[in-house]
Amino acid sequence: MLGMTDALDLEHRLALPDRLRVLLDALPRDGWESHPNFDNLVRFWLQRHMMFRDLMERLRSGSEAFLDGRADPARHARETGRYAGFLLNELHGHHHVEDAHYFPALIGLDPRLEDGFAILDRDHQALDGHIHALAETTSAFLSAFGGAEERAAAGKLHQALGRFEGFLDRHLTDEEELVVPVILRHAPRL
Repeated sequence: MLGMTDALDLEHRLALPDRLRVLLDALPRDGWESHPNFDNLVRFWLQRHMMFRDLMERLRSGSEAFLDGRADPARHARETGRYAGFLLNELHGHHHVEDAHYFPALIGLDPRLEDGFAILDRDHQALDGHIHALAETTSAFLSAFGGAEERAAAGKLHQALGRFEGFLDRHLTDEEELVVPVILRHAPRL
């Protein structure tokens, strides 16, 4: 089993180690959709990842617009609450389904990648903490909205969104680059 190091932690990792990218090298991203094993489940799963990225972009750009005075404050508060709540709830559910159903079905298909699934599991644990922290920071902003602390809370939220977006994108990219090639190569029934 992989001895996890700080370099492989979600907060520090720049990419998956080369030894976990062996299937990605054989099945690069630009050929996924044309592969015969690229099915509706894979497409749906990748679309969920794109939705998470889109929601993060909306939250971050909305926060920037608010801080720059380019957004209607009431609309920004409503959208922040709605987008953040939806994103965080959906991420939590998505990770639960992966941990309970998809990853157990995939982990044994290529023993070379078992450490990669351990990394993804550890990511999910780390993201749970980040999800809770972002929920608290969002709540603090919404509670401060309209008050003297509104701007400071908005700044803290903007910083938290930037950190979370980086962690989330790193995780989603690594997850895609590990999981999709396994599915394409082995065509498991999920």
